[in-house]
Amino acid sequence: MLELSILGFLAEGPLHGYELRRRVARLSGYARPISDGSLYPAINRLLKAGWLSRHVEPGAGATQRYVLTLTDAGREELHRRLREPGELDITDLARFLTVLAFLSLLPSVQEQHAVLRRRLAFLEQPASFFYDGDRPLRRREVTDPYRQGMFTIAGATSRAERTWLHDVLTHDIPAAGNAPAASEG
Repeated sequence: MLELSILGFLAEGPLHGYELRRRVARLSGYARPISDGSLYPAINRLLKAGWLSRHVEPGAGATQRYVLTLTDAGREELHRRLREPGELDITDLARFLTVLAFLSLLPSVQEQHAVLRRRLAFLEQPASFFYDGDRPLRRREVTDPYRQGMFTIAGATSRAERTWLHDVLTHDIPAAGNAPAASEG
């Protein structure tokens, strides 16, 4: 997801490493902190693959800053990753939210909706946190109040997400880049 975030933010425009790190950290939030020890090796992998380019710009005083830019090959790779997210990218909420953050960068609404339909199909499958052998337990079968809380929170989140997905897919809402600006009231 780190590489997808890097490609996605650079698709919005060139950035120097510090600003890129700040944006990635804000997107991933407190649950998945980003360190220089993971960011810069990922950037170097993307540079080596030819998906990014780097050039030097003057910084404050005598310091120089490296600015990263997405290449055409990098944009193609970003589109491929958005078009064909892995199964874990669909089933894990945090990973899916990263895909969702950049999904409007796919130029085709049909391709965007294909990804959303995969997520919806996953959410509509019966699931549980706890099992009796292979049989999933329902909330009413679990007596622990904290485990019941897990069911309550997950159920509310799933219902809200399914409602949103149905709305987007039913009303054929275009991507942000393809839609007129909406006014807030």
